[in-house]
Parts: sequence; structure tokens; C-alpha cells
Amino acid sequence: MGKKGYTYILFNRKNGTLYVGVTSDLKGRLLKHKNKDYDGFTKKYGVDKLGYFEEHTSVRLAIEREKKLKRFHRIKKIELIEHQNPEWKDLFFSL
Repeated sequence: MGKKGYTYILFNRKNGTLYVGVTSDLKGRLLKHKNKDYDGFTKKYGVDKLGYFEEHTSVRLAIEREKKLKRFHRIKKIELIEHQNPEWKDLFFSL
């Protein structure tokens, strides 16, 4: 059996900039986003708060889901966040 995978959506403020990602180590990846270890989109726009995530039985399934989420319109991504996290809290602190 392979590693679990996670699909996640980050935000910088309520209804702000969104970022969809995938990882096999959710806490580790989020710490890297929070520490601005990755140059690029999340660092440039300060997108480092976990708004939504899904756990998958494999990284492959998580990647497939990430591709689907990236094709979603913004409103659908916001609906996912608000369903799981209506107060737009940074879910990192509850992992």
C-alpha cells in the first residue's frame, strides 16, 4: 500500500486569493508555505492559510483530484471551503 495523498486549498484572506495543491505530507508542505520556502505564487500573494483539504488513499488519487479542483470555477472552490470551514479559519492549527 502506498502513501496517502492530500489535496488542499490555501487562501490569504476570506474570499481572497486561492491556491490548489497536492502532497503526501500535509503538515510538512503547509509549514513550507507558511515559512515562504517556495518561491512563486504562494509566496508572492501570501497564500498560506489552509482553508480546505481532502485525504486520499494514494498520491495518485490526490493528483487526479487536484487536477479536477484546478478546473473548478472560483465560486465552486469557495463553496468547498465554506462547506468544510464556514468561518475561514486556518485549518493548519487543527491538524
